[in-house]
Parts: sequence; C-alpha cells; structure tokens
Amino acid sequence: MAAPAPPPEEFEREHGCTEAEWLGWLPGAVGAHALTLNEHGKATVTIGSGRLDLLWHPLPVRQIALIRLPRLRVRYRFHGVDDAQRAATMHYFDLTMQRGGG
Repeated sequence: MAAPAPPPEEFEREHGCTEAEWLGWLPGAVGAHALTLNEHGKATVTIGSGRLDLLWHPLPVRQIALIRLPRLRVRYRFHGVDDAQRAATMHYFDLTMQRGGG
C-alpha cells in the first residue's frame, strides 16, 4: 500500500460531531504526541520539534427530515512538521476519528 499523501500545512474540515465528542476523541487521535488544551476551542499537538495547532467552533446543526446532525468546523495548522510527519499524523488521526456506520 502506498504511503498517504501529505496534507497541506493548513486546511479546514467539517466534522459530524459535538464539541464534547471531539474532546473525548482528541487524546486518542493524537497518538503518542503531547496534547495541550489551550483556551476554549484551541489545542496544540507537539510533533517532534514542530506542532499542530487545532482551532474549532460548533456550526449550526444540519437537519435532514427528522435527523439532526451536529457539526464542528476545525482548522488544522502545522508548523515545522515535514511532509512525512504530516502524512503519518493525519493518517493516524483520521483512522481514530472515523465513525462507524451501518
């Protein structure tokens, strides 16, 4: 299997979760990297000599018929993290944050 492509140094994503769910999943998603929860809606992940800054805020709930889906906008900003480290970090992060369906 090919190595995952490195993400850009800065990007945004919309996650289908509440802030409480996000905060519960976040420590596992950063793996062995140090996680620091800063002020509300901000966290820093130390990756070697670099870091990943996370900034998030809730979005309005998306409603489809009777289904209400929570949403969270997250901005990812890498600083001093090379392509291989970014790819590995986000690959693990994405695998951990996946939600099952069915």
